[in-house]
Amino acid sequence: MRALIQRVSQASVSIEGSIKSEIEKGLLVLLGIEEDDDPTDIEWLANKIISMRIFGDDDGKMNLSLQDIDGELLVVSQFTLHAKTKKGNRPSFTRAAHPDRAIPLYEDFIHHCENLMEGKVQSGEFGADMKVGLINDGPVTIMMDSKNKE
Repeated sequence: MRALIQRVSQASVSIEGSIKSEIEKGLLVLLGIEEDDDPTDIEWLANKIISMRIFGDDDGKMNLSLQDIDGELLVVSQFTLHAKTKKGNRPSFTRAAHPDRAIPLYEDFIHHCENLMEGKVQSGEFGADMKVGLINDGPVTIMMDSKNKE
């Protein structure tokens, strides 16, 4: 499971011209799920993201977590995070999980985050043509991979 995490002052997801979800200060998580992901990937990644200290304290140092600042979380499915680009000019997405496998894991990830965040979690719609808008705060953008634990 891969996540591209962006610290945002606001973010939103629109589908067919209508806003589906939006958050203020918090994290936008683009989430890519691969075939061999399982609940242990969900637990590790969700806990790590929510506990990660990437928000500024009173001295401007990154010492506060999403929970510390009472922030919000927006989770958007993003199978392209598993693109292979080694051969040719057209990416291959063979590592990305098929929807029948990915959708339950995506939904479980969101539910796990909701349990940790007490309902301050919004999401996109799996498989939809989404338009994601954000104001990246910092900018702070971090890539995480549950298989490498980094």
